[in-house]
Amino acid sequence: MDRRATFEPALDPDDLPRFLLARANAGDVDGLVALYEPDAVLAGAEGDEMVGHEAIRDFFTTLLADRPRFAPGDQRPALRHDDLALTSTRLANGTVTAEIARRQPDGTWLWVIDQPAIATPPSMG
Repeated sequence: MDRRATFEPALDPDDLPRFLLARANAGDVDGLVALYEPDAVLAGAEGDEMVGHEAIRDFFTTLLADRPRFAPGDQRPALRHDDLALTSTRLANGTVTAEIARRQPDGTWLWVIDQPAIATPPSMG
């Protein structure tokens, strides 16, 4: 079954970060997974990689278990080249994300690579 059929599709790569924020704050794990290609790679905090929907679902299930609230960040406009796009956001805590999205055959966009913390603010020791 195609889980994306039940979720609003990203018609533009800039939709992906907005959808991620809304779905995370709603606790919608399946909606979050639907933002990724089936074999997408998500980087973990310790340098580990989660590959595929099952691993990404496990990650978001754990992340959202305590129902955290996420504040919107400063989303940069997507940088596009043909069927690829680089999305990036500076989060409220100063962390910078970087993601690569790919246009799907139906014209929608999904992330294929997600690095949620490409740069982090210096610690305030």
